[in-house]
Amino acid sequence: MAEKFYLTTPIYYVNDVPHIGHAYTTIAADVLARYKRMMGFDVYFLTGTDEHGEKIWNAAGKNLDDTKKLVEEKVAGFISAWKILDISNDDFIRTTEKRHEEVVQKVFHKLLENGDVYLGEYEGWYCVPCESFWSLSELKEDPEGRKLCPDCGRETEVLKEESYFFKLSKYQDQLLAHIKANPDFIQPESRRNEILKFIEQGLRDLSITRTAFPWGIGVPDNPKHVIYVWFDALINYISALGWPDGEKFKKYWPADVHIMGKEIVRFHAVTWLCMLMALGVPLPKKVFGHGWWTVGGKKMSKSKGNVVDPLALSKEFGLDAVRYFLLREVPFGVDGDFSRNSFIKRYNSDLANDLGNLLNRTLNMVERYFNGVIPDPKNLLCFDEYSQRLVEGKKGIIKAQERDFEELSFSLILIGIWSYITLANVYIENQAPWKLAKFGETDKLGAIMYHLCFALSAIAYFVAPFMPETSQKIWQQLGLTGSPSENVDIIGVKVAKGDPLFPRIEVS
Repeated sequence: MAEKFYLTTPIYYVNDVPHIGHAYTTIAADVLARYKRMMGFDVYFLTGTDEHGEKIWNAAGKNLDDTKKLVEEKVAGFISAWKILDISNDDFIRTTEKRHEEVVQKVFHKLLENGDVYLGEYEGWYCVPCESFWSLSELKEDPEGRKLCPDCGRETEVLKEESYFFKLSKYQDQLLAHIKANPDFIQPESRRNEILKFIEQGLRDLSITRTAFPWGIGVPDNPKHVIYVWFDALINYISALGWPDGEKFKKYWPADVHIMGKEIVRFHAVTWLCMLMALGVPLPKKVFGHGWWTVGGKKMSKSKGNVVDPLALSKEFGLDAVRYFLLREVPFGVDGDFSRNSFIKRYNSDLANDLGNLLNRTLNMVERYFNGVIPDPKNLLCFDEYSQRLVEGKKGIIKAQERDFEELSFSLILIGIWSYITLANVYIENQAPWKLAKFGETDKLGAIMYHLCFALSAIAYFVAPFMPETSQKIWQQLGLTGSPSENVDIIGVKVAKGDPLFPRIEVS
């Protein structure tokens, strides 16, 4: 039986259209899911939408029918975006689905019965856009004395209402011990240090219901309360699997990795874990908080007009170019700054020049010198240092990927693949096949062409999780059928040269 691998993105809040931040998280998860499938794992890849909360209620004019209509429109945008971006998720969970609502209410009821949820009164500072409560000490203050949210910088308001609370503080020591005993549990290390510092300052019980609006999942036996958006949303990771008795839950839980932006790590590494401890459910194996994409050093926002649309970018430059850029430009875990110039520069350098030219030059020579048929190397597999490096380099990359995918080191993996592409390009220059053809050194020329096609088949396999369409095009232009695989016999295959993979972008 194949080993399981369960990975998730956060469920995205439907107050916005999909932007490059959403795409970054989802593409990264997709790359990891595709790699694990290639390695033979039984993968379950979950994404979805978070559809409750005061922001949505207010945006729809505080009308139930209009709220439902708004939510449907927004959800359709996310579903469409993930299809366009070639996301291979196995499930899409919505917090308005019956399967989710039923599990949320079961969780609430169990924690209430256990004494981990209790009824009280909340008074504090609340940020509607972030759906977050803050203590006075956590708030920022502007020159006019307004209390500002430390996350989004917008004004908070004092909120006083009856509320159910979750005993977050009860699990502080247990959570702290778990994180300290498992150094790789929260990654990267900077996120882990932030969470440890936050916990060590002391956890307060968490208000988990609201009475000021009706848009949410009702509390069992007390319908004037709706369950607070984060408590509701985090449960999606087990509601999608049918907790507590569903076959998928028994098969796939615990999650192998939760992937998210750094701004919501605290909810996943503190609130969610304490909820699971209270339920007696095993904890996920890893929580990974990646960095933000900025534009010109500034955080993207609709008000600034600097939001990058991944769909428009994909339409202009091709989907695989976008997927490559996002995961190659900066290490996964630190912030990156997006600019059109940096995108075009990397496209032309890495994709058009390095990879595209390698494929084009190699297939041109196979057609010119061997009538388009990949030649037999005539027992000259290791006739020189560079040929050996191409053969051994493939093995080295496969081994390195096993380690680097576990660390979600996507940029490091791509750097390794591109070093192999560079090696193949250098191989052409050093061996100068055109000179061998001129002097009739057919056997040596055949060995060189074989090794270049061997390298391209390896590259197609390496890039498959990152650039699935490009991978398949390389494979097909090599004349191979099916999906790119680790081992394939290419001798005697007739190549089928096609259009350039990445036509160079001319900058005026």
